[in-house]
Amino acid sequence: MCGITGFIEWNRDLTKESDLVLSMTSCLEKRGPDAQGTWISGPCAFGHRRLSVMDPENGAQPMIIHEDDAVFTIVYNGEIYNAPELKAELQRRGRKFRTNCDTEVLLQSYIEWGPDCVYRLNGIYAFAIWDSVREHVFFARDRLGVKPLFYSEIDGTLIFGSEPKAILRHPKVEPVVGPEGLAEIFVMGPARTPGHGVYKDLMELRPGHVMIFSRNGLRKYAYWKLEAEPHTDNVEETAATIRKLLQDTMDRQLISDVPVCTLLSGGLDSSALTALAVDYYKRTGQGQVHTYSIDYVDNDKHFQAHSYQPGADGPWIKRMVEELQTAHHAIQFDTPELVDALPDSTIARDLPGMADVDASLLLFCREIKKGATVAISGEAADEVFGGYPWFHREELLNSGTFPWSVATGLRADLLSPEIREWIKPEQYIADRYSEAVGETPKLEGETGERARMRVMSYLNITRFMPTLLDRKDRMSMAAGLEVRVPYCDHRLVQYVWNIPWEIKTTGNREKGILRKALEGILPEDVLYRKKSPYPKTHNPNYLTAVRDQMLKILDDPTSPILPLIDADKIRAIAASKESSSNLPWFGQLMSGPQLFAYLSQVNFWLNKYNVKIR
Repeated sequence: MCGITGFIEWNRDLTKESDLVLSMTSCLEKRGPDAQGTWISGPCAFGHRRLSVMDPENGAQPMIIHEDDAVFTIVYNGEIYNAPELKAELQRRGRKFRTNCDTEVLLQSYIEWGPDCVYRLNGIYAFAIWDSVREHVFFARDRLGVKPLFYSEIDGTLIFGSEPKAILRHPKVEPVVGPEGLAEIFVMGPARTPGHGVYKDLMELRPGHVMIFSRNGLRKYAYWKLEAEPHTDNVEETAATIRKLLQDTMDRQLISDVPVCTLLSGGLDSSALTALAVDYYKRTGQGQVHTYSIDYVDNDKHFQAHSYQPGADGPWIKRMVEELQTAHHAIQFDTPELVDALPDSTIARDLPGMADVDASLLLFCREIKKGATVAISGEAADEVFGGYPWFHREELLNSGTFPWSVATGLRADLLSPEIREWIKPEQYIADRYSEAVGETPKLEGETGERARMRVMSYLNITRFMPTLLDRKDRMSMAAGLEVRVPYCDHRLVQYVWNIPWEIKTTGNREKGILRKALEGILPEDVLYRKKSPYPKTHNPNYLTAVRDQMLKILDDPTSPILPLIDADKIRAIAASKESSSNLPWFGQLMSGPQLFAYLSQVNFWLNKYNVKIR
């Protein structure tokens, strides 16, 4: 994985802008600690930071291919999992290769097939290609949006980057946030509306989209989206297809020239991927799989089961490590570390994020990086297979809004009257929800529960899942760690999306069809364990620390967040029992303590990034 950036300005020769492109590139160093490269030719400037995973000796970027008088240059972040098949096909077509790197496969694919190359790719990617023949820059992002790509078009200049921080280095882009951006922060956050970059002149290329920038301007279009199709397989056939797709996906994603590990929580999703990894390592003679888990000091003392987190992970991790005989690394963090990491996690996102959920993942990835460069993670299984509580609870299914963010009234009450009037929070989230529902592809003749659950699945895949993928990319890449997410294979996602709800919940269980597909791969007790989310700290010291931190911010008259919020209402929450409530403020993991941590992140972000509100 890597960091990419650059800018295109058609009416200028950018060869004198080497310092600027170098500055934009250097700020992405953590995404690519192994090497740096820049390239400027006429109106186009590219920068790249490299994390070496495939063919470390020969995969340097920007990569350039000359063909007669034509020049093709690429900067690329990601992995192409079907690169071996593509390379073989390209060689049959007469193309010559000088490396074993998927970067060259991708660039050669573009030279051979042009923009249509994206239809052939299986992988996670964001890239830009300079094409001197067509005289344009071609951008693409993977189908599910695992890899990020932001951009800004100002006064005829297109500026792009893996993260906003690179774009904000360009003198044409200011850290300005308007009413929509504030609504994204205070109403949608830490989720974002697809394509929205929060900063006023910043956008994100949506998953499954390409972008072409030429002298005629900017053109965008979708090359992939979920399609509603009849599902004709029975339960047995469906389970067999899922199992086959998962095994193929894992076989592809375990290929690497550097150490690979898995993240193991002892739950269904991570245990399945670990079991498949162990099987692959046995078949290929690669020895023992290394696994990593995360926990918190004294969590065993303070854990209290509730509907969103029914059980602790520790005993189940031990169960799977013994079952699979992995080399396991149990990582623990304490409250002060989580609090101290909040600023770093904010910088990693360039925005306020999921509070200690982000911070803990950043710390976790730093520890993993000491022993591995690539990790396999179980993200997206709950969105794809319908595992979250809001798929199964009528009051959330019928909430009329995003079910992971039902506290719109509470959020609106935390704002100052002036900001509330300016951004109209209730109307904003209602509009975004209506857009998402209206965008859902319909299957002719589908009604009732099947139609309702199709919409719910679409909302989760296109609105909630990007939040977690963004978190995983930014926290892992801030530690120089590549994380692969097999449940985001587009073939699997498309197939499962069309499975009727009664088959998805086979056995009257959440993710029942996935459990059935994994029979014989996992022990039965693990296979039918009740779902538990990513572990968070239950130590009351964390609540005390972040609440006190927020109260100090409220007491400081120079705090930039003060004009935006109702300080009295936040003080009232801090003094009440609500502050330790298990009722989620966002998703499954963000409740009272995370509210204080999030607002602290907002204040830090406003100050650190010198954000202007207008």
